[in-house]
Amino acid sequence: MMAASTLRGQLFHNEPMARHTSWRVGGPADRLYVPADLEDLVEFLKQTQPTEPLTWAGLGSNLLVRDGGIRGTVVMTSGALNRIGFVGEGRVRAEAGVASAKVARFCVDNGFTGAEFLAGIPGTIGGALAMNAGAFGGETWRIVEAVETVDRHGILRTRMPGDYEIGYRQQRGPAGEWFVAGVFRLARAEQENGKALIKSLLAKRGATQPTQLPNAGSVFMNPPGDHAARLIEACGLKGVCEGNACVSELHANFIVNRGGASATDIERLIARVRTEVERRHGVQLVSEVRVVGEASA
Repeated sequence: MMAASTLRGQLFHNEPMARHTSWRVGGPADRLYVPADLEDLVEFLKQTQPTEPLTWAGLGSNLLVRDGGIRGTVVMTSGALNRIGFVGEGRVRAEAGVASAKVARFCVDNGFTGAEFLAGIPGTIGGALAMNAGAFGGETWRIVEAVETVDRHGILRTRMPGDYEIGYRQQRGPAGEWFVAGVFRLARAEQENGKALIKSLLAKRGATQPTQLPNAGSVFMNPPGDHAARLIEACGLKGVCEGNACVSELHANFIVNRGGASATDIERLIARVRTEVERRHGVQLVSEVRVVGEASA
């Protein structure tokens, strides 16, 4: 596939994706590459064949890898694209592999406000940019000043928010590019106020979400003027299971792995919930979860 001698990252073959997803499910990836840093990622992409399928992943939240695994190469940004720092007054640059919660704490610790909501997002900045992730009333792209992208030829670009169509839990931009960093615009604030806000948000999250069991965050987008969790609960679906994948008793818009669930179990449960909500309420729920890979034979 490539001349690995010039690369500094780690290349794994037939790597079980259950090790890299927050649901703890998923078949093997043909190859999985963890770049040493952004420069190494660029070199990796330059050496990769143009026909090689590429799948990008961070902390593996909001991601369902099917039991048959992923053909081609998975690029893992978590633990790799991990630089964070200031690029001007109130301007924080974070690479795609930095955990969203780490960005929230970094901003607060340095006396800036606006990113506290990121503490409630269980993923990386790359994923937050890709899906316009939000929590507790905040949304990622509301604080974006610029983003940096890379294409499969290793060409880096800086783009502005105007290059993208931004919507609820989605964005649409130039094809064939992946986010490698974001620059966020923040305001000065009292450090203690920010710390108190993050503490209260995390307490709320712990009290209302099943953080003790493997999950992928909210499964469905909220339909206009309503909440997916309310609709699911009204159907009596809390606690309903397919195999060991179950609708959380704590929050109906979460599906948890009670131990030993398969990706097939989760996908079947997602379909079952969607069907029942449409039958009972006439609402078609839209999944937030990115489903990749092949079904098992």
